[in-house]
Amino acid sequence: MKKTIYFVTAVVLLVAVALYSAATGSIKVGPWELIQGLIYGGNDHVDVIRDFRLPRIIVSIMTGAALAVSGVLLQAVMRNPLADAGVIGISSGAGFVSVLIATLSPTLIFWMPAFSVIGGLVACFLVYLFSWRSGLQPLRLILVGVAINAMFSGLSQLFNYRGSYAVGNVNQAVSSMFSMKTWNDVEMILLYSSIGLIIAVLLSTWCNMLSLQDRTASNLGLRVMRARVIISFVAVLLASIATAIGGLIAFVGLLIPHIARQMVGTDHKILIPFCAILGGLLILLADTIGRTIIAPMEIPASVIMTIIGGPFLIFMLMRGDRVNGN
Repeated sequence: MKKTIYFVTAVVLLVAVALYSAATGSIKVGPWELIQGLIYGGNDHVDVIRDFRLPRIIVSIMTGAALAVSGVLLQAVMRNPLADAGVIGISSGAGFVSVLIATLSPTLIFWMPAFSVIGGLVACFLVYLFSWRSGLQPLRLILVGVAINAMFSGLSQLFNYRGSYAVGNVNQAVSSMFSMKTWNDVEMILLYSSIGLIIAVLLSTWCNMLSLQDRTASNLGLRVMRARVIISFVAVLLASIATAIGGLIAFVGLLIPHIARQMVGTDHKILIPFCAILGGLLILLADTIGRTIIAPMEIPASVIMTIIGGPFLIFMLMRGDRVNGN
C-alpha cells in the first residue's frame, strides 16, 4: 500500500511540476487556459509554449528518467551504490564523442546518439579494465571513474575550444541547457530512451539475481557474465542518449536510486519504473528552478544537480562500511 502511495504521489508531483513549468516564464498562462489551448488551439501564447517550452519539458523528463534508470542498472551490475554514469565517466565519454562529431563533421549530427553510445561504451570498458582486481572495489571504482571522467572532460573542452574557431560554438552539443530543444529532439530521445527503459524493466529479474553471490545466481540458472554485459550495455545506452540530447548532468543516477530504495525497497521490478518517474521529476524541477529563480537569466540543470549531488556523494562515501555492503 505504501509503495502505491509513493507511486501515485510521484506521478501527481511530476504532472503538477510539468504544468507549472509550462505555465511559468516570460509568457504566463493559467493551467486551465494552457490545457484548453493545447486541446482546442487558437491561443497565441499557448502556441508559443507548445513550440518552445513543451519540448524542453519532455526532454528534461526523459533525460532524468534515462539517467536515473542507468544508475540503477550500473549499481546492480557493479554491486556498488556509488556507481553512476556521471561519476564514473560514462556520460563524459558520450559527451566527448558528441563534441567530436559536432566539431569535425556537423552533417552527422543526426547520428550523434549512436556515436554517443560508442563513446559511453569505451568509457565503461576503461572503467571495468582499470577497476577490476579480483572484483570491483567501491573506492577503486570511484577513483578510476573520476580519472576517466576528467580525461574525457578535458578532451571535450579541447574540442570545444577548437570548435569555437572551426565551426562555431559547439558547447550546445553537451550543454545541459534545455532552452533550445525542439520537437526533433523530443522524437529522438523518446525513441531511444523508451526502448532502453522498456528493456531495463524486462531485465529487472536479472538485476535482482545479481544482488546474490555469483555462484548462487549461476545455480539459479543465470549466466552471470552475459547478464552483466547486457545490463551494462542498456545502462550505457540510456546514459549516452540522455547525454547526447539532454547534456552532461551528473549525480542523477546516484541520488535517485538511493532515495527510491528508501521508499519502495530493492525489488528492481518496482525500483526501475519508480526511479524513472523520480528521475524525470528531479531534472524537470532542477530545470524549472534554474529557469525561473533569477529570470531572465538561467542556471543550467547540471549546475543545480552538482550543488545537490556533490554533498550527497560525500555523505555516501562517509558512510564507509555501510556503502561497501559490510
